[in-house]
Amino acid sequence: MTGNTTPIKVLICEDQELVRTGYLTIFSAQPDMDVVGEAADGRAAVEEARRLRPDVVVMDIRMPILDGIEATRQLAGPGAEAPAKVLVVTTFNVDEYVYEALKAGAGGFLLKDAPPAELVNGVRTIARGDSLLAPAVTRTLIGRFADRLRPSDRPAREKVVRALTPRELEVLEQIAAGLSNVEIAAKLFITTETVKTYVSRILTKLHLRDRVQAVVLAYQVGLVSGTG
Repeated sequence: MTGNTTPIKVLICEDQELVRTGYLTIFSAQPDMDVVGEAADGRAAVEEARRLRPDVVVMDIRMPILDGIEATRQLAGPGAEAPAKVLVVTTFNVDEYVYEALKAGAGGFLLKDAPPAELVNGVRTIARGDSLLAPAVTRTLIGRFADRLRPSDRPAREKVVRALTPRELEVLEQIAAGLSNVEIAAKLFITTETVKTYVSRILTKLHLRDRVQAVVLAYQVGLVSGTG
């Protein structure tokens, strides 16, 4: 990183003051980050994000007045004029709405007990325009809702299968399992650059914004399940 790099502008949206202060301390200590604002409820999060135009919005799910899912939808959903980059930070054992947050437009999620270095890396990842899924919990977290979310008919699945080559489908399944590009490359015996090419093609063909949406779609149409 060079000295001319513009700091990543971060907006912290968290109703618990102690947690919010912790985030502020962590992010403010980074030479490439600038905390431009804080919000203690969802409505304030939306207002501050629109006013401050941060590079990354760190969003809690459970907040008063307006929850983090709806706030994310307003900031990053299909109707957003200038979609914000949202990183959801959640408590895995409590929040059962991460799927909805990802569907609403969040760029990824992390757990609240993630170490500081992981939180910092998460903000940098989202700021770059990449998506972020916590591989260790992706299958469990989204998979636990798979049966509920999967449509009863299969036209959507058939459409996806028709759009992708067998190899692209294989890569999509690995993405949905929470594997990184490096892990997919090792498993399929191809290069990381080749994986990146496949991922790009998959997103383009399916009209998806990022790999988070690819994971959601894979579960929705039943390409993968939450078991196994």
